[in-house]
Amino acid sequence: MPRAVKFSRYGGPEVLEIAQVPRPVPGPGEVLVRVAVAPVNPGEAGIRQGVFADMWPAAFPEGQGNDFAGWVADLGTGVADFSVGDEVIGYLPRAAQADYVVSPARLLTLKPSDISFETAAPLSAVGVTAWAAVNAVGVGATDTVVVSAAAGGVGSLAAQLARLRGATVIGTAGPDNAGFLRSLDVIPVQHGPGLTDRLRAAAPGGIDAFIDTFGQGNVDAAMALGVAPHRINTIADGRAVARYGVRHEAQEDAFSPQVVAELASLVAKGLLVVPISRIYPLEQVQDAYRHVQQRHTRGKIVLSLVAEEERVALAQQLRAEAPAGAPDIL
Repeated sequence: MPRAVKFSRYGGPEVLEIAQVPRPVPGPGEVLVRVAVAPVNPGEAGIRQGVFADMWPAAFPEGQGNDFAGWVADLGTGVADFSVGDEVIGYLPRAAQADYVVSPARLLTLKPSDISFETAAPLSAVGVTAWAAVNAVGVGATDTVVVSAAAGGVGSLAAQLARLRGATVIGTAGPDNAGFLRSLDVIPVQHGPGLTDRLRAAAPGGIDAFIDTFGQGNVDAAMALGVAPHRINTIADGRAVARYGVRHEAQEDAFSPQVVAELASLVAKGLLVVPISRIYPLEQVQDAYRHVQQRHTRGKIVLSLVAEEERVALAQQLRAEAPAGAPDIL
């Protein structure tokens, strides 16, 4: 039977289990996707721990994972834009870490054939979040922009998107990631005590905008540096939003298949790099979340649900088993 990551009580990674579930069936306007890769995100850990229970209460047994990439396995009636075997990118809250997911067709994006599933899968979550943050602070070609945790999943993409707009980008990170940031044409500055002084030294002409992906005082530093509140965006510090009136735009403010397609196009053209720090098999989902909760990873951690050497054969099998004839258009 198909597998799905589930948890039946709030807690740490140890509450996660891989359950056997029925294969879902797509309804009208829906697509069944065989998932190849599903990323692991820090916010998902907060949901599993019950941190956001008042806002997003769990319905036990709860699923996990938001973003994914895989193949179209079946079509509901009325779906004309996809075919069985198509490679797609999607976003499905609390359900993505499963062998099969059902998604509304209108929320899926075709994956370019020349980018990997590992690279594509994070685009609908951290990619769109980075896109939203860069748009929120209005990055332009003459700006100097700071991105906190610039080697992380959101930070590394936000830094690159700001560079694509012509901005000078300063990225805060640990010393081990300085070389990585330079490879992205980002100026590295070490995080930690004394950050404000180091940022002043790195940007003697001043800082125009600040994208905070980590919290822990970064918005305070931006305010101390004289950045206008409307040019500060944080995805990690709700208290700073309330205190200073800074922006807090993220994935839910910008998601659309069109944005995902644009990000995928940038990756395919070699203009955007999605760093993958480690790939875990689905069976090691607990270890994957222990890793991501350290909050010191470079780029993304992802789960592989289909081994790379099995993917070509699986795609061929899906196409061979597809019903003959065109889908029933409503």
